[in-house]
Amino acid sequence: MPKWVPRAIVVFWLGFLGALVARELFHQLSSFVLLLLVSMFLALAIEPGVNRLARRGWRRGSGTGLILFGVLAFCILFVGAIGTLVGSQVADVLTNSKTYVNDTVDFVNSTFNTHIDPAEVNASIAKPDGPVQTFINNQRGKAISLSTSALGVLFQMLTVSLFTFYLVADGPKMRRAICSRLPAARQRTVLNTWDLAIEKTGGYLYSRALLALISAFFHWIAFQAIGTPAPVAMALWVGIVSQFLPVVGTYLAGVLPLLLTFLDSPLKALVVVGFILVYQQLENYLFAPRITARTLKVHAAIAFGAAMVGGAVLGPLGAVMALPASAMIQALASSWGTRHDVIDDELVRVVEKPVREKRARRNSKKS
Repeated sequence: MPKWVPRAIVVFWLGFLGALVARELFHQLSSFVLLLLVSMFLALAIEPGVNRLARRGWRRGSGTGLILFGVLAFCILFVGAIGTLVGSQVADVLTNSKTYVNDTVDFVNSTFNTHIDPAEVNASIAKPDGPVQTFINNQRGKAISLSTSALGVLFQMLTVSLFTFYLVADGPKMRRAICSRLPAARQRTVLNTWDLAIEKTGGYLYSRALLALISAFFHWIAFQAIGTPAPVAMALWVGIVSQFLPVVGTYLAGVLPLLLTFLDSPLKALVVVGFILVYQQLENYLFAPRITARTLKVHAAIAFGAAMVGGAVLGPLGAVMALPASAMIQALASSWGTRHDVIDDELVRVVEKPVREKRARRNSKKS
């Protein structure tokens, strides 16, 4: 037997056992790694604000605590307001279920020329062993599990807040400790990369917040005109959820105002669906490309692919964090390597009108 065979067998089994240990550790620490990634994302997002407060004489700890408190307070108030609204609507539906059933059946009969008896529908809903009552009874037994899940989410929020606070408050010390282990050239590379990550994350949040504000404004006007219950709260819900949950956020955000409007009038609910679909097209082709191009400067195909990959790996949080990460990777990749002059060919020719020419044409049209 050659001498290298026993060594190869030992190396193989050691590698196999090491892979099993690494897999088990990753499985056990995956939740902690996700919380740490979220904390790093929030730290990069709020550090520009903390730096501005620090330049005005604030301590970094006080500035970080103030911004984090504001973010947490807004999230708690927003979720609490939406939860209160949904709870009141559910209670109203349970109290006046017969009225809602009669109105819905009358709408279906008049629209689709059917002959459904409202009394039979109400009787099937009130039947103790019917599917509706069975579903309600099953949900009552899940109250304890929902309370436990809520406590778990609250604990995770506190953990993320604590990590974020230390990452931002002690940011200069941490970066100084990292740079002290590197030569001067590497230090500049690390600091430039860190600054780029802050810029792209801040640009992402700025673009999302601006798009959420525009979306909330237009949806508020539409919901107010249509007669949707709580139009301001529903417009804020649609604006925030649709922008901060990529890919599926728009459809998830539109479900709540659709259901609340359907309880009032099925015809109004159809109008709500139509407006949400029309506005989504306007946002995709008019608002989002211009705002995102000025903040993230990332190609639309790269942003879409990054959101899909991030969502597949880490869920909704991964989809949110993937966009600034893709913008940072694209910016870093564009700065690497040697650039050469491109030959003149029709396949690579980009025709752009000068800004002065565009302004001159606009002025001539106005005059």
